Amino acid sequence: MSAAGRGPRSRRLGRRAASEQPHELVRLVSRMIMAQAGLSTVIGLAYSRRHLPSVLITLMLLAALCGLAVATRSGTHAAWTVAIASESAFIAFGLFRFITSRYLGGTLLGVIAGGVLLHPAVARAFSAPSWRAEAGYAEPAIGEASQP
Repeated sequence: MSAAGRGPRSRRLGRRAASEQPHELVRLVSRMIMAQAGLSTVIGLAYSRRHLPSVLITLMLLAALCGLAVATRSGTHAAWTVAIASESAFIAFGLFRFITSRYLGGTLLGVIAGGVLLHPAVARAFSAPSWRAEAGYAEPAIGEASQP
């Protein structure tokens, strides 16, 4: 099988070129969410003391945060909106758990991640055209005449 017609070697190996990398603030947010997932899981499992419902809730939180980190990696405005909504829900859940059982877990890191998401520079990074979009594939706007 010939390599003709394929991209450069790095693309064939699954690596992206430097111009295809997401914005640095998008990468920062996704790393912060992964850190939140890891720390929340470690704290939650240490605190649960083999209480099955607490262990299950902690593992579900881990899955949700990992999925959120993958979604934010896309760098789209929709991912930013979902991330803000999810972090708000995680913060509310963490505060509820703190009130009911004096457990804070990863709530503080959730507050920090939520604050970073609301920063104007991060909002602009997520509002920029997607790093996955390629030139020539965009549809013309409504009412805009296409050029022959």
